[in-house]
Amino acid sequence: MRYFVAPGETDHLGPGTRAGRRGDFATLSDGTTHYELAGPGDGPVFVFVPGLTIPLDFWDDVTAVLHGRAFRTLTYSAYGRGYSDRVRGRYGRPLFVRQLDDLVRHLGLSDVHVVGSSMGALISLAYAGSPGSRAASLTVSGPAGLSAERNPIALLPDPLTPLAGKHLLRRNLLAHLGRNVQTAVDAERLRTLVLDGFRFEGSMYALTSTLKHFPFTNQDALFDTATVGLPPTMLVWGANDRVTPATAFDRAVELLRPVRAEHLPDCGHMVSFERPRQFADLLTTFVTELQT
Repeated sequence: MRYFVAPGETDHLGPGTRAGRRGDFATLSDGTTHYELAGPGDGPVFVFVPGLTIPLDFWDDVTAVLHGRAFRTLTYSAYGRGYSDRVRGRYGRPLFVRQLDDLVRHLGLSDVHVVGSSMGALISLAYAGSPGSRAASLTVSGPAGLSAERNPIALLPDPLTPLAGKHLLRRNLLAHLGRNVQTAVDAERLRTLVLDGFRFEGSMYALTSTLKHFPFTNQDALFDTATVGLPPTMLVWGANDRVTPATAFDRAVELLRPVRAEHLPDCGHMVSFERPRQFADLLTTFVTELQT
């Protein structure tokens, strides 16, 4: 797919737009990644793997709680999101797994506790089950991958894909963000976070390429811990999830064989965003029990 600039992409991402941003920037094998390694001392590290649209500050409410409990956290923006590079290439799973692995190695981290939500759960699963992974544990929240229903972009003929991405996807993105959470207040907070990064040239190209090339469906094999050899795993799912419906919860439990499986009532797709303290409590308990 040829690179394109979509309407609404008014800024060019570069040193000027990155100047003064929180966190740091790492030059990795596919481009520059915006990340933040924070928290006290040399405590255990949680690595938060982003989903389809979210930048690193999406996790702020969770990480603030964890810092108060002597945990360190690594958050970052995936390529094509936030202030990370817009790669001119295919946004498939290998790109995102490589970005995660590159970043962990760049920072010299080991025995990290990997946390992924939605698409980020699939990246986390692929990373945690790969040779050389530095994952000591894995938490997946509202994971994609267990549905057979493909998204419309994936079904488009190749010549029509960039046209749809350039002219139609932004409107659909706004609707999608509203479905991720349950309240109007959370929906507005989420839109503000996400759309800040989507003003940069190449953002809709990156999102379109992801929807075209990332395997979101029929990914049962990734979840099969008996075959893949995943580290100790926790599954968390909001009962009112409208993006990756929790009807797949039992199937995920069957495949993952998690140490813990939490089905949260009155919660939507983004558990960490809607219930940050409860999510931090689950992470704290899970990792603490593994270490005793």
